[in-house]
Amino acid sequence: MSILTTLSNLFVINEEYAAGFSNPIIKTKMAIEQEHIQAVKAAFENMQSRSDFLKLLNDVKPLVYGTEVVPFELKQLSFYANPNLAGKRYTDFPIRKKSGGTRIIHAPVSGLKSIQKVLSFILQCVFEPHEAAMGFVMGRSIVDNARIHQGCNYVYNIDLKDFFPSINQARVWACLKLEPFNLKGSAASDTPEDRDMSFLLVGQKPVQARQQIANMIAAICCTEMTVERQDENGVWLKVQENVLPQGAPTSPIVTNIVCQRLDRRLTGLANRFGLRYSRYADDITFSSRHNVYQKDGELLKELHRIIKDQGFNINEKKTRLQKTGYRQEVTGLVVNEKVNVRKRYIKQLRQWLCYWERYGYEKAQTIFNEQYYDDKGYLLAGGLPSMRNVLRGKLEYIRMVKGQENTTYNQLRQRFEKLTADVQTDNPVSQSREKELENILNTLFDNGFDAAMEKYSMN
Repeated sequence: MSILTTLSNLFVINEEYAAGFSNPIIKTKMAIEQEHIQAVKAAFENMQSRSDFLKLLNDVKPLVYGTEVVPFELKQLSFYANPNLAGKRYTDFPIRKKSGGTRIIHAPVSGLKSIQKVLSFILQCVFEPHEAAMGFVMGRSIVDNARIHQGCNYVYNIDLKDFFPSINQARVWACLKLEPFNLKGSAASDTPEDRDMSFLLVGQKPVQARQQIANMIAAICCTEMTVERQDENGVWLKVQENVLPQGAPTSPIVTNIVCQRLDRRLTGLANRFGLRYSRYADDITFSSRHNVYQKDGELLKELHRIIKDQGFNINEKKTRLQKTGYRQEVTGLVVNEKVNVRKRYIKQLRQWLCYWERYGYEKAQTIFNEQYYDDKGYLLAGGLPSMRNVLRGKLEYIRMVKGQENTTYNQLRQRFEKLTADVQTDNPVSQSREKELENILNTLFDNGFDAAMEKYSMN
């Protein structure tokens, strides 16, 4: 039985989150499919050559893209795994951060992106993230992350500097040799086509078969760029290095793989001091009833030591201690008593609905455009979005945080549905745009608002 057949029950079509878009969103079942995930694990474990790796990718590809797909070829994998052959594999562009400055997004070209999306799913089947890792994990969200820290007297947030490019290709490769991947040497021989890849030689000696798969995966996941590194004197220098790009579909799961030891050590540190701990990508949070966050205290000294030892650096500008009596936030959600959105979020949504009700859609869209630009300070790719799509996304976000039965959510939803029923043809969105928005909404639920906005900019 093929992996595709074995895994056919792993996915369901979940139209609930489609929110009126033309195509349903493929979501993964969470509770009862462990035996099916074992099929991918077994195939990964039994791989003996790059040809086996290619077969696994092609078995899984229809689950990611649908049944009508063109299979990958080994020469295609070899092409994108070798930057000397592939040329420009990414399109780079800046987007402005909420905190100021810019973030560089590296969007892979379509051929590489399709490989990375399938590979990302395979890695997620094989690897089970640490329980404290809340970002980019099936069945976990920013709401789950925030809920860990609700109702505490102290919430301590830190941010890891240049999180994705802090992880280089050698580190990815090293992790792939460990459990649960075990892509170490094997006595099995590759096909002649496999062996004709001199760029995967190490020290001019042939690399054993399974280790060659690790080389290929690491090369597909990383790209060369200019990054900052500290020398032995603590001076920041700019160097060229192969690292994880922010914008590749594989980067999120790879960060969780690389950070598993960091999560274990920080969980141990939290237990030692009686704290709660979670990590959402580069956003690390501790919380507690008592204050142990003194600048020269034992906790922070040990925290800085562990993070440095694991190859990361703290962005001191984003470190903050939030005390009870003031608004406490974790990954953009308020956690003082229960997990909630900011009051401004609801107020702004009500305001835009009011404009639509009072002035009609066309004039409301004009007001929305002005406020949207003033709020963001810049335009994402594609210009200003449709107000209707933004409101729909915000409603779904409120439902995710507050719940389906929440009174505020239902009141706002009813107003929105009445308005959309009255106006069916304003600002029609093209089919391709609907697909983009569908993917963005999917990202919103899986990876949070910031990740969704970054995907919007990439599309």
